Amino acid sequence: MDISQLAEQIINGDRRALARGITLVESARADHRAQAAELMEHLRQTNRQALRIGLSGTPGVGKSTFIESFGMMLIGQGLRVAVLAVDPSSARSGGSILGDKTRMDRLARERAAFIRPSPSQTHLGGVARRTREAVALCEAAGFDVVLIETVGVGQSETVVAEMSDVFLLLLAPAGGDELQGVKRGIMEMADIILVNKADGDLKATATRTCADYAGALRLLRKRPQDPDGFPKAMTVSALEEQGLAKAWEEITALADWRKDTGHWDRARAEQARFWFDQELRQALLAQLDQGAARSAMTELGDAVAQGQMSPAAAAQEMLSRLGKG
Repeated sequence: MDISQLAEQIINGDRRALARGITLVESARADHRAQAAELMEHLRQTNRQALRIGLSGTPGVGKSTFIESFGMMLIGQGLRVAVLAVDPSSARSGGSILGDKTRMDRLARERAAFIRPSPSQTHLGGVARRTREAVALCEAAGFDVVLIETVGVGQSETVVAEMSDVFLLLLAPAGGDELQGVKRGIMEMADIILVNKADGDLKATATRTCADYAGALRLLRKRPQDPDGFPKAMTVSALEEQGLAKAWEEITALADWRKDTGHWDRARAEQARFWFDQELRQALLAQLDQGAARSAMTELGDAVAQGQMSPAAAAQEMLSRLGKG
């Protein structure tokens, strides 16, 4: 593969080349990892930036419907939109359904849109391990907005905040014990809470739910990266496409304030540092699956399974062997 040619095609907005580039960075093969690193270095020099929007929410809240309606609205304003949708992988088979593209059929037909579903594999935090590189590829390809949809499995969907500029939390009305539905951890990460399905019989319930969350947000400690009034809660209807324009106004107002006050650049720098740390940790863990380290892991794992060693003692022994190596 000619990496420099692939990089040039991505920079020129070639959608097929972009898809190939994402496939390359998602590969775990050693030769592909080296090529992916070379590709990222080529594209880093473009220095293009998109507005990265992270989106989380429990299953059934309407994330796909919201993304399609929201994306169509942005395209109507002349913007190019990329959607990176992460699907949960089976713990048994490792497979994923990857059905997000079929649920966004209108958006998928737009030339100004790019939708890429990816399996989460074993990575925790609601995103795939290489989602951040995929975001960078979309930025290099000239997209104006990158929407990162998490798997939406519960309260651990916070890693997406380490790769986005604005983090949206999508909630549904009439979800039972509303304030227990999503715990403090993810609420503290959210910049804007959107109560979806504010239409029909659920409109009044959505309004009450929004007021409950607005009250809860006022109890949280003010963050330095937030202007007055943020984080905030709003109602939207993805089905009737109501409230989307107002949500976009709030998103852009928050992003512009962070750029003007320097929080944008500081946040991106800290995110880069975070992902360097994660990449190094993953590389060190990968070494445990190779050669003599793999044999030692198997040997000590068998000793633990047979009750001959405690897990803590076996871990210390493994670290000792690695240090000697």
